[in-house]
Amino acid sequence: MVAVLPRRLFPKASTSSDHHLPTSLLTSIPLFYCHHSSDFRLPYKCKTRTNPNQTKNMEVQIIERIPISASPPPTSSPSLTLPLSHLDTDRNLHVTFRTLRLYSKPDNSPEKDPFLVISPEVVSAALSLFFPLTGSLHCREPGSRPEIQCTPSDSIPLIRAVTEVRLSDLASCQPDSLFLNQLSPDLDQADNTPLLALQITRFSCGGFAFGMCVHHVLCDGAGANQFLGCIAHFTRGESRPVIQPLWDRTELLGPRIPPTLHVPIDKTLILDANVVKHGTYWNQDQCGGSRRLVKEWFDVNNKCVEKFRNRLNEEAGLGFNFTTFEALSAFIWHSRIKASQLNSDEVVKMVYSMNISKILDPPLPAGYWGNVCVPVYVTLTAHELTNQPLWEITAMIRDSKRYINNEYVRSYIDFQELHFAKGITAGTRVSAFTDWRRLGHSELDFGWGPPISVMPLSWKLLGSVEPCFFLPYSADDRKENKGFKILVCLDEANLESFKKDMKIFLE
Repeated sequence: MVAVLPRRLFPKASTSSDHHLPTSLLTSIPLFYCHHSSDFRLPYKCKTRTNPNQTKNMEVQIIERIPISASPPPTSSPSLTLPLSHLDTDRNLHVTFRTLRLYSKPDNSPEKDPFLVISPEVVSAALSLFFPLTGSLHCREPGSRPEIQCTPSDSIPLIRAVTEVRLSDLASCQPDSLFLNQLSPDLDQADNTPLLALQITRFSCGGFAFGMCVHHVLCDGAGANQFLGCIAHFTRGESRPVIQPLWDRTELLGPRIPPTLHVPIDKTLILDANVVKHGTYWNQDQCGGSRRLVKEWFDVNNKCVEKFRNRLNEEAGLGFNFTTFEALSAFIWHSRIKASQLNSDEVVKMVYSMNISKILDPPLPAGYWGNVCVPVYVTLTAHELTNQPLWEITAMIRDSKRYINNEYVRSYIDFQELHFAKGITAGTRVSAFTDWRRLGHSELDFGWGPPISVMPLSWKLLGSVEPCFFLPYSADDRKENKGFKILVCLDEANLESFKKDMKIFLE
């Protein structure tokens, strides 16, 4: 039975001086409920990271934790249970993902306090439209598909923190820096704990960091950006967003009756009972015990990338015009596996996600904010990958997109329905790739302009513990069309070899 979501009711604005919202906005958003407390204990473990080699001024001090609820409450009953789609409950997504955005103080602009602009009132207003974010995960029985359970008392934590660090001091930080990790909250993944946490950290230079941790079963990057865009919408003094968020998860992305496979999904995915017991990443985590995974980023030059793409197009012949994502993914996958020196017959997989919002027939409606991507795989042996010309690998990645249509998506959902209880996985040698450059991550404007940097802080993606991110241009680089960042996670033993290969893009 599908829960019917209540309509949002918007009461008249309060005249309390506690509200820091523009008068025009107060007439169009609900009142909020939040309890300010400097010693509020979060119902999850907020991991504090320290490093004895860090100087004192590279520390982050949490000064306040504020629980914020949607108002009015989403339900007057003791609880409301919301079903998730079969894309949401994909075991690959039973993880949290953490993101970080950095904002600088604009030149010649009055000082603004991000604590007052991104206020509890504003966050509560956005939560009233995206209230399932305040809920918790619930399984009817061990191993079953999770659902979202909402109660009138649900809340999410908004953390306020300060640091003596200036934004310019971050230039030397590595992507796995302990300091960067302190700028975004972390969450336990147990039942009945919050699924979302936000953190605002003020820098001494007037800039700030906006960190977010959200459970992937609720949404992907595009869905999270809808919620964050709603917050930004309100901070700029604008009224309710024109496009309202839509749930309808099982109706739009549920299995067919009966579930039917017209695409051979089982040729790529395998079944493993250990995945049910320990999660998708259990085997790769065990592999990680004998090797050290490190993160590294590379500033890729657009001219170098274009030169490489042109070379591949010439080698492939007439009619080929590879994208930057196709060409660089092939290169990085090849370089990573070559450095790993695997057995020649070991199966390796490259996976990326494809947005299916417009691929479906009919397309998903505007306002749908659940997970809207399916994984797409390219499978080879280590020998095939390291011995084929790069243009052929690039062509395989390009051709893999052609098979993603409405039937592929429906068959993938039906495969999840048929085999979820058996544990679905792609294996252990999976290299994941995701492109953030055009997902709107670099457009989130709270009134300071777009962020100068956007980065992930989580490293479990699409069944892989060694992902690669194509990150959006910074505000300055985008204007001058210099290039973009590539952020990779790989075995430390292979890092130097990988760096040598990447030099052709860094000139």
